[in-house]
Amino acid sequence: MTIVDQAWCATTPRKPLAVQDQSLGSGLKSVGSALDVLECFAVDGELGVSDIARRLGVAKSTAHRLLQTLVSRGFVEQDATTGAYRLGIHLYELGQLALARNELRHAALPTLRQVAQATNLTVNFSVPEGADVVFIERIENFDGVRILGHFGRRLPSHCTSSGKVLAAFNPTVYRARLNAGFPPRVRGTVRTADEWETVVEQVRTKRYAESHGESFDGASSVAVPVISHGTALASLSVFGPTDQVKPAVGQLVPLLTAAANRIARSIAH
Repeated sequence: MTIVDQAWCATTPRKPLAVQDQSLGSGLKSVGSALDVLECFAVDGELGVSDIARRLGVAKSTAHRLLQTLVSRGFVEQDATTGAYRLGIHLYELGQLALARNELRHAALPTLRQVAQATNLTVNFSVPEGADVVFIERIENFDGVRILGHFGRRLPSHCTSSGKVLAAFNPTVYRARLNAGFPPRVRGTVRTADEWETVVEQVRTKRYAESHGESFDGASSVAVPVISHGTALASLSVFGPTDQVKPAVGQLVPLLTAAANRIARSIAH
């Protein structure tokens, strides 16, 4: 069975905006519906009109109209041969601008490169977003490309060492995950609120988090928080095959902690 087959949840499901707030005017509802269409591509690379209509619970004609509007602005593009839709190049442009203008990422990048060189593991730098973590920078080695290359940069916080360490030192992240629940991903994933509380308390005590077979079978990660004014703003982690990462946790944690402290100091300046 492949890693793709084993991945049960990729992100925290989001309710369509139109369902969340029926008080919005028709113009804002249309904007919300267009954003809901884009969210459908968070997991799947290509989708047809019927797929979009089914996921949003709207008529095919409505889904087609929304898609054509997004195509006209470059946010979505249509394959001329198959007729399927995928995210467009303009969305990529805007995403790259968002990354380029992220000061936290810029402050961390030199240190991330040093960690990657020292460990020969994939290095992730993530920030919280609701009940999930978003990896705003990833420096991959060969194993990381093989494992992570086809996956997006958002994962539920209970499935990752990054999410656990953010929740341990950021109460907003902890509560968001608690409220969102714990959809399973692979065999080792946290499944209940009691498990979540136990895991987070252990991380607070150790000041680092581990994940072994909780995001991907056969893969592990170790994460530490980047703390500013007593709260975790981001996490720094390394990721790789379990047989490489797990025996090296004792050596990795001091290295990661020192790196996270350097990033925190650069943020303060």
